[in-house]
Amino acid sequence: MKIVGHRGAKGLAPENTVASLLKAIEHNVDEIEFDLRVTKDNKVVLHHDPEITDASGNSFKIETTTLAELSKHKSDLALFDEALKAINHRVTILVEVKPHVAIKPVVAAIKGALSSGWEPNEIVIGSFSQKTLRALHTDLPELQTVVIERWSGVRARFRARQVNAKRLNMNQRWLWWGFIRAVKRGGYELYPYTMNDSAKAYQWDKYGIAGVITDYPDRFEK
Repeated sequence: MKIVGHRGAKGLAPENTVASLLKAIEHNVDEIEFDLRVTKDNKVVLHHDPEITDASGNSFKIETTTLAELSKHKSDLALFDEALKAINHRVTILVEVKPHVAIKPVVAAIKGALSSGWEPNEIVIGSFSQKTLRALHTDLPELQTVVIERWSGVRARFRARQVNAKRLNMNQRWLWWGFIRAVKRGGYELYPYTMNDSAKAYQWDKYGIAGVITDYPDRFEK
């Protein structure tokens, strides 16, 4: 069972920051997941929500604000290139591209990583948006794709067939042992998110999950 750090190690450090990525590595994850968005000036940054809210409560929409302006309000806002430098090939990265994000800058950033020494097997791409995932698969066919789905196993497998994906990341709230077994028999790898209960995870491991996505990788260290 692989351990995937969620937004780095969200439960141990501020999510989607270099500090969080390093904290995940400190706790021996097999893979690190983080979210990508694109600024007004086409810079690829790590952030989950479409807006950045500063300490005073002011919000700034990432896609309509420049990196320089955003950085004034979030000092630890990390660029994709900075994340790659921090991780430095030590683990595989799972790049979640958020819905409605501009695809071209993301593809260019990932192609830049591949041309500078990152291997295709070190980068996995996923999205909740099927439109986004299809575009990524078309432009980056050499990379493994991941269908990220909230609850529907039928829809997840339908989406997977469209992008030749064998991996499903699904909300653990709706999973049960029979479904886990069926997914594995169907030839798919299932990764529940966000799985912070290690006892439950190891129980599900017996039924066939491939790994877990967790805020607390320290709970899974052996």
